[in-house]
This record gives sequence, C-alpha cells and structure tokens, in this order.
Amino acid sequence: MTRNRATAIGFTAVLLWALLALFTIGSAPVPPLLLNALCFAIGGGIGLIWTLATGQGAVLRKVPFKVYAFGTLGLFGYHLLYFTAFRLSPTAETGLIAYLWPLFIVLLSGLLPGERLTALHIFGALVAFAGAALIVLTRGSSGEGSVLGLVLAFGCAVTWAVYSVLSRRLGAVPTASVTIFCLATAVLSMVAHLALEQTQLPDSAMGWFSVLALGIGPVGIAFFTWDTGMKKGDIQLLGVASYAAPLLSTLALVIAGIAPPSLMLLVAAILITGGAALAAKASAKRNQA
Repeated sequence: MTRNRATAIGFTAVLLWALLALFTIGSAPVPPLLLNALCFAIGGGIGLIWTLATGQGAVLRKVPFKVYAFGTLGLFGYHLLYFTAFRLSPTAETGLIAYLWPLFIVLLSGLLPGERLTALHIFGALVAFAGAALIVLTRGSSGEGSVLGLVLAFGCAVTWAVYSVLSRRLGAVPTASVTIFCLATAVLSMVAHLALEQTQLPDSAMGWFSVLALGIGPVGIAFFTWDTGMKKGDIQLLGVASYAAPLLSTLALVIAGIAPPSLMLLVAAILITGGAALAAKASAKRNQA
C-alpha cells in the first residue's frame, strides 16, 4: 500500500467522525458509557465478521497480549476521560482542550523513526487549530466548568495522540487487531456503565438507527481506517487534516437543521483548509528532498 493511499484511507475516519455529533444527538437519551458499549460492540462485531471472512482469524491469535492491552487502553481510556471531562465541565473550553490531540499528533510524530517534522507542519497545525477553536468556542457552555474537568480533557487529548502515534510503531500488527480493541472497549464500557450510570435505551426508531449508524461508522469503521492511516500514511498531514472534523460536524448539523449557518463557519473553513494546505505543502517538500 502506498503512503498516499494509506493517507486517503486514514482521512475517511475524519469524514466519519464528522457524523459523530449528529448521530449522538439522535441517540438520546442513551447515557454516554452505555452508548459507547453499544457502538463499540457493533463496530467490533463488524470487524470480527470482516476478519473471519478474510481468513485473518489465525493472525489475531499471534498478536501479543500487550498490543491488545495498549489498543484497549487507548480506545477505552480516551472515551472514559472524554465523557468524564464533559460531565464535570460541560464547557466550550473543555471541548477546545480535548481537541488538542491533532496538534499533539503532529508534534509527537517528530519523535518517530523515519519521520521529519518541519516548521511548516507546526504552523499549519496551529492555523487549523485556530479554525477549530472558532467553532468550539462559539458553541458556548451548557454548565459550569471545573479544573478537574479541564485536566481530564487534556488527558484525553494526550491519550488519543499517544495511541495514534504509537500505532505507527506497531506497523507489523494487522489492522484486524482493532477488532479486539473494540470488543474489549465495549465490555469495559458496559462495566463502567453499570457502575456509574442509569440504563436508558433509545425510545424511538430514529434513536436505534442513530446507535446503529454510530457503531457502523464513527465508532466502528473509522477506527480501522484510522489505524491504516497512522501505520502507513502521512501522519503529520492526517494530524492537521483532523481539524476538519469539527468543521464538517457543524456543517452536518446545519444541513440537518439542528444548528444555524454563520460567518464563523466560513472563516473556520478557510483557516482549517489553509492549515491543511500548509501541512500538505510541507509533506510534499519533504518527500522531494
């Protein structure tokens, strides 16, 4: 697989994550950890069917336990920190801090063997982050913030960035291993739900459709394609391009009639697109060197 093809496959995860907010709203009143358990069970189930259909079942038995532990901690740890952060501090600032992970991916990628981080990569990431910040900060707050919530938001950003970057070091591990990550995350999420939440299932056909759609796309296939992008694609470009997710997410809400259009969206689009273009230019120069 070529680097460009792997990058394109990885970017499909960003496109799928753009639907996360829309379907999450549609899945109400399911509590976060139960939603996590249901969606990862669906995503893991799809991965299991794909793995068995392609004859990779035997390969999974050869994957070391520490790899499964790493992947599960990455997926479950990120979501647990994310949900807890917003429960303690449901503010725009929490969302902004949680969305530092693409910038962290760009910065941490410079530590990987064979990767070269340039000033243009960093500048592009900062420009794109400014665009994402416009979107997140204008969403406002649904409650009061707390220092602990902000700390946990920072922790979830670091967790996802470290998980994504270290996936590069596991390039020999088949992407099919994400199946086990998802299924284990579903089990841990259900345990956490039973301990911390009151069970509420979808109360309409649209609610169940939203849960199914989440499990198939943003909390399913997306983690498999992201794994491919992180292991074999342009990690700096994918990091910067990830800032398109909050922009596309807001556009999806606008199209669905849930959020109003605004000039802020246009400015954010210009900043995010410009940042990604700068990162692409930096990658092109690096590949030519």
